[in-house]
Amino acid sequence: MKKVIIFDFDGTIVDSMNAFADIAQVVLNKFFGTPIGEARQQYFATSGLPFFQQVELLHPGDPKNKAAADEYEGAKEKNYLSHRLFDDVRPALEQLSKLGIKTVVSSNNFQELVDKLVVKLNLKFDMVLGFRDGFAKGRDHFEHARRAFGAKLDEMAFVGDSLKDVDRGLDYGIEFIGKSGTFTAEDFRRYNPKVKVVGSLTELTKVL
Repeated sequence: MKKVIIFDFDGTIVDSMNAFADIAQVVLNKFFGTPIGEARQQYFATSGLPFFQQVELLHPGDPKNKAAADEYEGAKEKNYLSHRLFDDVRPALEQLSKLGIKTVVSSNNFQELVDKLVVKLNLKFDMVLGFRDGFAKGRDHFEHARRAFGAKLDEMAFVGDSLKDVDRGLDYGIEFIGKSGTFTAEDFRRYNPKVKVVGSLTELTKVL
């Protein structure tokens, strides 16, 4: 059994990815002329990264990248606290708590925003980690949680909804578990055949 489970936030804990894609497709169309449908696909294909890294990946070195990222973040922040919780989250957290497993949020959204939404939704995590300069989702957050809870790599797992999340977990050396929704179970397995996938977070205790 694991000692620490780290959760991606958007698309895993809260139902926000379609709203983010709505914003991203408009921004990518406005700044780069990308057709709306294609822009939406590009957003999901690179999701799991901060948006400024997504646009840099899509348009390397383009001087419009910063303005595009700033516009996206400003629009996203306006309605961020309206996102709802997935129905499986509370029962899953209760299951893990009863087993003595520490739960952590690792998000690329700004720390203040994530903190506010966690409080509004009355979620009980042992640690909530958001983005700040030099401290991002992935290795920075994982190492902080590992040290805080005195866990070994094989006592940790990362749960996320994006294909880029697979890389973050495995590159650090911890188990990754995909949550289907943003991507299908087949998408995850095509990306990495060894990845475990759950349809509900309440299934986590069966695959850990």
